[in-house]
Amino acid sequence: MKVRLWEEAVSDHGIILHHYDTSPFSEKVRLLLGLKGLTWRSVVTPNMMPKPDLVPLTGGYRRAPVMQIGADIFCDSQMALAEIERLAPSPRAATGAAFAANLWADRLFFGVTVPVIFGELGDTVDPAFAADREKLSGRPFDVAAMKAAAQPMKQQWRAHAAWIDQGLIDRDFLDGDAPTLTDIAAYMNVWFLAGATPHIARELMDGFDRLKAWADRVRAIGHGRRAEMTGAEALDVARAAEPGLAPAHDPKDPLGVPPGAPVIVMADDYGRDPIAGALVAANPERVVIARQAEGLGTLHVHFPRAGYIAAPAPK
Repeated sequence: MKVRLWEEAVSDHGIILHHYDTSPFSEKVRLLLGLKGLTWRSVVTPNMMPKPDLVPLTGGYRRAPVMQIGADIFCDSQMALAEIERLAPSPRAATGAAFAANLWADRLFFGVTVPVIFGELGDTVDPAFAADREKLSGRPFDVAAMKAAAQPMKQQWRAHAAWIDQGLIDRDFLDGDAPTLTDIAAYMNVWFLAGATPHIARELMDGFDRLKAWADRVRAIGHGRRAEMTGAEALDVARAAEPGLAPAHDPKDPLGVPPGAPVIVMADDYGRDPIAGALVAANPERVVIARQAEGLGTLHVHFPRAGYIAAPAPK
């Protein structure tokens, strides 16, 4: 029997996270699930193409993580975080400028973390992974360039880390006495650097005692209650479900087309594969499109607005 109510979809199928354990963007979502004390199903997806159990759900979007609830698919960690906050508003995590801090972590801070890590490890990278990332980014995976950039990027990394350390004066977390999304977002690059190149992390965080103690507190949040699931099982969930109730559509949205109109959505930085569908709703937080997926039926795919481009489909 098909699931028709959003609440039933959550109750019957729960939250499914398509991720892999070393994905820094997935770590944010795992920590928010932990902060909310939620139970969730884990589908470990490959860290490079092909992703045969993920792409049918998204229509071509291939980045990790992707969150699934029944026949609703949430692309990008930003969208997953927003939906978790909506579904589980207590304890409140999205305080103040938390989502702005999240975009800072995803773009500016991550942009200096990558060359620091791969300037150190680039020679050991699997050629298949490098080729995959070239296709994803549209740029060469240039180890020599990352090595050349590593030293100046270390300087910038330490500047970002200093902001975190200074933000912890007289408080345990960046927004006060309790952890929020701001902490989870800021922690992502600390976690990524420490996991990939611990000796460089120790060097760049030297003297930042508040940051190091805070990182231990954020790590202690944990990941909630995780249970493993196969990609095939997740596809079965989507096949048996129908999308939940659509969010409100803003008729003044600058996209300028009504629900039902054909549109495309794509990231504006990398992995710019255009995903096509019929507009379900567009508002300042998200754009939702309906796709007819072969063998799966109707899926609603949700994308965030910040960092994504939506446009009428070419005629």
